[in-house]
Amino acid sequence: MSAPSTTAAPPLVNRGPLRRRRLGRALLNVGCVAVSLFMVIPIYLVAVASFSSRESLNRFPLDFFPADFSTETISVFLGSTGIVGGLVNSLSVALGTLVLALLLGLPAGYALARFAFPGKDAYQLYLMFTRALPIVVLSVPLAELFLTAGLYDTTTGVTLLHAALALPTSILITASVFVGVPRDVEEAARIFGCTPVQAFFRVVLPMALPGATAAAIFAFVLSWNEVVGAAILTLNHRTLPAQVLVSLDQSPLAYRLAGGFALVIPALVFIALMRRYLTNMWGATIR
Repeated sequence: MSAPSTTAAPPLVNRGPLRRRRLGRALLNVGCVAVSLFMVIPIYLVAVASFSSRESLNRFPLDFFPADFSTETISVFLGSTGIVGGLVNSLSVALGTLVLALLLGLPAGYALARFAFPGKDAYQLYLMFTRALPIVVLSVPLAELFLTAGLYDTTTGVTLLHAALALPTSILITASVFVGVPRDVEEAARIFGCTPVQAFFRVVLPMALPGATAAAIFAFVLSWNEVVGAAILTLNHRTLPAQVLVSLDQSPLAYRLAGGFALVIPALVFIALMRRYLTNMWGATIR
């Protein structure tokens, strides 16, 4: 007579780590959505106000969705004296700041990442001193210097100021990315016949493209949004933020909102264009 067969009970699976991982991922998604809404909703409200009629802006409570679409407010703002000229000046200054920040920041960041020299740590600390000083402290003596040098009330002077403000952070951003580029890759390029300059441009710089892109975004946005220095150093060649600050000081709320919308859109367009270089190359640099 055979004994009855017994089947072993399946082992219990600890699902606690899986649940915690799912919970953490859900909380991360909720946080990302909250941060996105925090940034997008004000831009949306400014856009709605810029393309709404004056009557709809005077209603209470205000409509969350545009009720009366109108281009009157934004058209009057763009047609105001100095606005188009300020837009052109802002674009030229921001692009000039970007170019100077990259031309000087990339070699300096590479030197910090690759070479050891006396005072290296102190140098990285001193780089941030220009950011520690209030912009007014820098602008007032620069105004006197630019008056002497013939650079006052020129876009060149404002570009030099913005480049000085953007350069320290650009150097540190690019240096941190150059540190992540393996030395072996650069040495291999030199073994196969590249000069140091060719190895930098053909091998190291493409791998450091996310750092260059991040530095470019930072330099452009800093220059585009800076207003105090541009207002002090210019009178007839103001950038758009400085022109908006001066011309819309006593303007109705609708025109101020239209000015805010005009200031936000070019920076968002530039970031959207540069973002693909940042995201497409970042994974390769990290690996």
